[in-house]
Parts: sequence; structure tokens; C-alpha cells
Amino acid sequence: MNVFLLLVGLVLILAGANFLTDGAAALAQRFRVPEFIVGLTVVAIGTSMPELVVSVLSSAAHNSDVAVGNIVGSNLFNVFVILGICALIRPLALSESNIRRDIPVGFGASLLFFVFASDKLLHLGTVDRIGRVEGVVMLLLYVAFLWYSVRAAGRQGAPKTTAAKPPKPWWLTLGLIVVGLAGLVYGGDLFLHHATVIARKLGVSESVIAITLVAGGTSLPELASSVVSLAKGKAGLALGNVLGSNVANLLLILGVSATIHPLTMGGITTLDVAMVVLSSLLLFVAAFTFRRKAVDRWEGAIFVAIYVAYIWYLVR
Repeated sequence: MNVFLLLVGLVLILAGANFLTDGAAALAQRFRVPEFIVGLTVVAIGTSMPELVVSVLSSAAHNSDVAVGNIVGSNLFNVFVILGICALIRPLALSESNIRRDIPVGFGASLLFFVFASDKLLHLGTVDRIGRVEGVVMLLLYVAFLWYSVRAAGRQGAPKTTAAKPPKPWWLTLGLIVVGLAGLVYGGDLFLHHATVIARKLGVSESVIAITLVAGGTSLPELASSVVSLAKGKAGLALGNVLGSNVANLLLILGVSATIHPLTMGGITTLDVAMVVLSSLLLFVAAFTFRRKAVDRWEGAIFVAIYVAYIWYLVR
């Protein structure tokens, strides 16, 4: 029954994220917000909404292991599994904005996470924790990243589109937002509760469950949208979705969670945090191997192999 309710909670989270994103996009259309700004904000944050809900609720419940483990696992899943599998199917070409902005910002965010989460290693304190001050810093950096991205997109000019569709009725727009929020909140609470119960029954630490089961579940929107984009021949969208989600996970979601309640690392080890840095570093290296600005098939195979080895290490 716990597994069934866990899956019910996950379905509610995914459906809620979809409804909320559609409602927010419709609201932006009604107020004539340019499409490229909606893509940089609503869509990017919308695909990270499941992680946001699970981590924020975990933080509010003082369950830091799940709050942080969810982000660690999601970022590793995004790079090693989603990009790895996509690259195995078709090499992923990297754009100039990916190389100059998205990948470096993601790498910088992972380094910042490592510094904030390694108090004992860096002799900054006796307990590894991300405090409220660090959380606020992360949020400010995310706002700065969004501001820079919007300005850069504005300088390039908004893409030309076909005739705009008529906006959705007010009642439908508000209904999508309300139903989406309800699904996220209730589904997130259901998912978190039963994931914790399962972990305790199996004798597995909550941090391991968060890095594996919870993170894999909340990363399903990124997986689905990336595979669909690749199938439609839009590899750039698949890559951009993952890169944007990783930055949002580290700066926005951890920032909000730590601001609500300081996050103690607990069962999240230095190795787990270092793996997040490694994933960003390998992605950066992959962009320049053999002078090809792409993630090739053999690099995708290495990504998947690293993830399998890491998960085996956790659950062995």
C-alpha cells in the first residue's frame, strides 16, 4: 500500500506541475509577456516544480536528508542518466549559449553548493549545513541568472512566431493554476510521507532513498521532455531543459529550502556533494573533447556507467 500511495503522490506531482505550467503560461499570454521570457522562467521552473515541492516540504518538516538528497540525486540523474541516454541515441550538439553561459553557471553553482555544504572539510564549522544566509545568497544568484538570461535573450531579439492563439478563458487559467498547486502540495506530501515509511521499513537511510527513488521520480518531467524533444529532432531543447533545471535545483530550490529552515547534511556525505561537482565538470569537459562542441555517444555511455557505479556503491 505504501508503494501504491507513493506512486499516487508522484502522479499528482507530475500532473500538478503540468497544470501549473500551462496555467502560468496562459496567464503570461494574457498579459502579453513575450514567449522567450516565458520559456526562460515558467517552463524552466515548471519542470523543476516536483523537486521544489518535495524539498520545500521536507525542509519545513526538518527532514534535511530528503530535501538535500532530492536535489543531489536529481542533478546526477539529469546529467548522467538523461543526457547520457539522449547522447547514446543521438550526439547532443552544444550551442554557444550552452558553452558560454549555461554549463559554466551550472558548474559554478555546483562549486558553491560544495563550499556551502562542506563546513567541516573547509574548517568553517563543526557541522555541515546550509544556513539561511547561504540560502538567501543562492536565491539572489538565481534571480541574477534569470535577469542576465532575459537581457541576453532580449539583445538577440525575441524569436518570430506565428499568429498568437487566443488566450484561454479566465476561469480555465485560474482553474489550471489552482488544480496544479493542489496536486503539487497534496501529491508532494503523500510522496514524501510514504517514501520515508518505505525507507524505514527497508532499513535504508532516508538520504539514500532521496538520492535514488525520490530524485528519480521527481526528475521524470525532465526525462519526458528531453526524450520528446530529441525524438522531434530538437536536441538543443533537451540539453537546455536539463541545464536550466540543474541551475534551478541548486540555486532556487536549495535556496528556498535553506531559507525556510537551515539544512543539515546529515546522511548526505562529502562524496555525494562531490559527485554533483563531478557531473558538472564532466559535462564541461565533454563540450571540448576532440574540438567537437557536443556530447558524443561514448561520453553518454561513460555518464550512464558512472551513475550505475554510484548507485551500486550507495545500495551495496
